[in-house]
Amino acid sequence: MTMSPGYIPFHPNPSRPKFKLPPGAVDAHCHVFGPEAKFPYAPERKYTPCDAPKEKLFALRDFLGLDKNVIVQASCHSRDNRAMIDALEASGNRAKGVAFVGEEVTDAELKAMDRAGVRGVRFNFVRRLVDVTPRDVLERIAARVAPLGWHIVVYFEMPDLPDVEAFFTALPTTVVVDHKGVPTVKKGVADPENQRFIRMLEKHRNIWSKVTCPERMTLEGPPYDDVVPFGRTLVERFPDRVLWGTDWPHPNMKKEAPDDGILVDYIPKIAPSAAEQKALLIDNPMRLYWA
Repeated sequence: MTMSPGYIPFHPNPSRPKFKLPPGAVDAHCHVFGPEAKFPYAPERKYTPCDAPKEKLFALRDFLGLDKNVIVQASCHSRDNRAMIDALEASGNRAKGVAFVGEEVTDAELKAMDRAGVRGVRFNFVRRLVDVTPRDVLERIAARVAPLGWHIVVYFEMPDLPDVEAFFTALPTTVVVDHKGVPTVKKGVADPENQRFIRMLEKHRNIWSKVTCPERMTLEGPPYDDVVPFGRTLVERFPDRVLWGTDWPHPNMKKEAPDDGILVDYIPKIAPSAAEQKALLIDNPMRLYWA
């Protein structure tokens, strides 16, 4: 199977980070793709990626100086979570997972995923990536996973927040927002659009945010200094509710695959102190995924 036209594979030779990660650091947002020969991509997918199997993910983890991974089910695999679960089972408890499920999932399947290390489900609201699931279906899924102690990961883009905020704040679980809500960097942190997101986190202590993916928002390119104020604001204001991750293997990049070493070196710019780094990289993900 060939990749989608224009699809950019992950960086073949990332640099070694200058920032030394603290022992026990967690990459709390990454993916595995395939291999397609063993775990076929979903017929309804919106893109066909390059294979990015668990062996390459774990090798990158070790190269960067990370200790653990949280593997998020990717839309190219849709509701077939086998590649992600296979990686969890091979990790020796060094990986946990976030699944993508439909209403047809059985209670027995949910319990089996829980035993494998799944700790959440992802709701994707980005229409260019998925066909959006009706909200009443998502509400029923959330009610079923809440008793397992799972959380909901939500992926949306900041201009859509007014349409989805009431839905997020009514969910019966911890809610983790992917990629800072994908703010529009040129508008700035003080823009009302971004301030609405900050107010939502202030008001609802069950809502967390990943401070991931500056490479998807930057106007300037690496080392992504124009995105730092967005991540820095969230780490400073909500130190016990932020997560960091690489987003490897960086699906659907428009221009180039990011250097994962540069992404690690971005961390001390948004979390300058040792205490902030420990919370972001160890305490928060361990509390959410391994407790």
